[in-house]
Amino acid sequence: MDDGRPGVGETYAAWVPLAPDPSPSSSPAGPPPADRRTRERRGIGYGLAAYGMWGAVPLFWPLVARAGSLEILAHRIVWSFLISVVLVVVSVRQGFWTRMARRRTLLLLGSAAAIVSVNWGVYIWSVNHGHVVETALGYYINPILSILLGVVVLHERLSPMQWVSVGLAAVAVAVLTVDYGTLPWIALVLAVSFTAYGFIKNRLGAGAVDSLAVESALLTPFALVYLGWLELTGRASFGHEGWGLSLLLVSTGLITLVPLLFFASAATRLPLSTLGLLQYLAPTLQFVLGISYFGESMSPGRWVGFGLVWLALVIMTTDGLLRARRNRAGVRGADVEPAAV
Repeated sequence: MDDGRPGVGETYAAWVPLAPDPSPSSSPAGPPPADRRTRERRGIGYGLAAYGMWGAVPLFWPLVARAGSLEILAHRIVWSFLISVVLVVVSVRQGFWTRMARRRTLLLLGSAAAIVSVNWGVYIWSVNHGHVVETALGYYINPILSILLGVVVLHERLSPMQWVSVGLAAVAVAVLTVDYGTLPWIALVLAVSFTAYGFIKNRLGAGAVDSLAVESALLTPFALVYLGWLELTGRASFGHEGWGLSLLLVSTGLITLVPLLFFASAATRLPLSTLGLLQYLAPTLQFVLGISYFGESMSPGRWVGFGLVWLALVIMTTDGLLRARRNRAGVRGADVEPAAV
């Protein structure tokens, strides 16, 4: 997932940015070191492209702002569906349609579709109403919420440093609530919806483009009804305010799918720890755009709140890296047979 991005790596472990699981590419049975380095360099390039696009997407939504947030959302759903269906047909895997037609799968995808539509809609509205910085906050908070979800739903145990990160994030939300005069609801809605969306996608284990095709298919009838209503009432922008706007609305499907394709290429080439670090690029770019390009103000209280979130992420990242290193060392040690006495 805001921009259609999935949870990092389309697995819940990867959603927690620095999961301790060793990367398959680092196992002794993996490819030769030179080939592995080449794959990882390409993976980093793909990852930078994906997260760079997601970080720069606030520049796009104002271009179509006169269409209104709901109409933009409806077009994004419809065009994402059409483009993703083409991609699925071209690269369909055996058993895809049978797997997606299962009742449990459809129920989970329906839930994911409803959640991602809220996420997309809130994000588009927020960018076009001067809240780019707060959207960035949502995606900084997201990894910490993913950890909490693991505790509540999967009954995972947190390390002391992870608890420190969670506590700092809670204090940050309190500080920002005082500064804003209300809960930073945009950030919280984006973070909660993105966390829930990633968790559902993990339960499914479906590919990013494959599942997006089904999710958008479930949403498209509602989007078409809304677009038809706009047309009948003379409120539609598509086809009525110049071909430039119409083409931009069509391109919302590409805005959604192209970064996903880069992401999918990166996810198959990089360790989860590297992919997890790259995910911070997107909210960082959004934050920089918010204060520099869009001219949003940052009061002292907001700097304190963001500083606490950044400190929480640094602690969580460092702890994750150390645990990942210990875990890899343990795997390598287990592969070494003891010498005979």
